[in-house]
This record gives sequence, C-alpha cells and structure tokens, in this order.
Amino acid sequence: MRVLIMSDMEGVSGIVVWEQVSGGDPMYEECRRLYTEEINACVRGAKSAGATEIVVVDCHGAGGGWQFNSLIPELLDADCEWVAHHPWSRYTEMLEGGCDACLLVGMHASAGTPDGVMCHTISTTRWRDLFFNDDCVGEVGINAAVCGAYGVPVLLVTGDEAVCRESRELLGDGLTTVAVKKGLSQYSARQMPPVKARALIEEGAKRALANLSSVKPYVPAKPTTITIHVDQVDAALSFKGRAGVEIVEPRTVVSRGKDWQTAWDQIWGWKA
Repeated sequence: MRVLIMSDMEGVSGIVVWEQVSGGDPMYEECRRLYTEEINACVRGAKSAGATEIVVVDCHGAGGGWQFNSLIPELLDADCEWVAHHPWSRYTEMLEGGCDACLLVGMHASAGTPDGVMCHTISTTRWRDLFFNDDCVGEVGINAAVCGAYGVPVLLVTGDEAVCRESRELLGDGLTTVAVKKGLSQYSARQMPPVKARALIEEGAKRALANLSSVKPYVPAKPTTITIHVDQVDAALSFKGRAGVEIVEPRTVVSRGKDWQTAWDQIWGWKA
C-alpha cells in the first residue's frame, strides 16, 4: 500500500498564532518539533495499517529558507521519505505512479471560519472565498482535488474541529477526522496535550486506511468553474488577461475549464 501524507502546520496541537509558524521567529523551532511529531504519529499509523511506501509532503509556507521546509529531518520516522521546498499543490509524482490514499495532517479551516484557528485560504493570496463549481472549499478541498485528479481519495484529516467539520461536509461521513483542538477565536483554542493528539492521529491513520473505499476521490464535475472572491479590487487585477479567466465583478474572478485541473492551472501557477 502506497500512502501520501500532505501536511500543514496551523492545525497542529499547541499552535494558535503566526509567530509559531513563521520561520526565524523564536517560537518556530519548538513548533517545528510539534509538527514533525504529529507527522511521525501518522506515519506509525499508516505502517500499522500495512503501508509499504509512505511519502510526506511539507505544505507549510514558513517563508525564506523554511518555505515548505519546516520538518526536522533528524526526528522524522525512518520509514518515510519527505518532499521539501516544492511549489504548493504541485507535487504529483507519487500520485502519477499509483497511490492508494492521501492523509492530511495539521490542516486549518478556510478563510472566514468563525471558530477556525488561524483560518485562511492559501496564505500568499487575498482570497476571501473559493468555489469549485458550487462547493465552497479551503485548502483541504484543493488538496483533495489534486489527489482526485489522479483517482486518489483523501481518507484522513487532522486539525481543529472547524476543519474536521468542513472536510466531512465536502468529502462525506466516511472520512476519518481527528480534532486536536477547538477554536475559541481565530487566534485562541482549547487544546489537548501533544502526546494525546499524537496517539489519536496514529489510531486515526490506522483506522482510515483499513477501508480504502470509505471515501470516493473528490472530482469536481466537468466542465469545471472555479470562482474566487477576493478581498480588494486590486487583488482581482492580477488575473487580468489570463486565458480562460474572467473578472466578472470587481472582486470576483472566474476560471472555466474542461475539467478541474485545466481551470486550476489557469489561476494557480508554480508558485514557490
């Protein structure tokens, strides 16, 4: 069984503010360790379920030399390999080669979620809302669509209660979720100790992989329309002149394609 783990930092137990996830800040080093150990827990669970190949993709943009490079190599479980510093949402080698499932660890809710800890939809953008056809999605939805383009299902999501709820609404009740904290506001949460969070993630990964058909691959209907609502007018102007893309209102951008991948490629480049 070949398993892909895609990870982010904001949904890790113990993390609630940007100073904990920004490369070079004093609190960042401690939180890199928290992040790495939640990945290790997921790897252990996948191994227990029978995974023979596990690849971890660091999807956290910490800035500078830490961009998509926040995991601590010497602490990583020896039975996984990991991808660092690759453009966000663009690692597909594992998917192209045949992958049984994807597990998402440390996820956060989409922008504007009232109880979403550090909620946003791609930190390098000014997107307020993102729709794949009629589905309002965040980064979980983007990752699920990337995997779905290759027929691979997302079977596990871990993070706060808000992202777990958001993920089940999109992917269905067959999805295994592990909530390691409850958002009280955008920058505060009631959390469980990391040691308990890791135990739950390990068990959740094992349980999720016990039934590879519990969640269908997420494939938005074809042809596909991707709609973006941005926070300010000038944010929409960066899309002007792109093939297949139209600014339909001052703060609304629409990309239309024969399928999701086509529509996505028209609005999202290979950004490091």
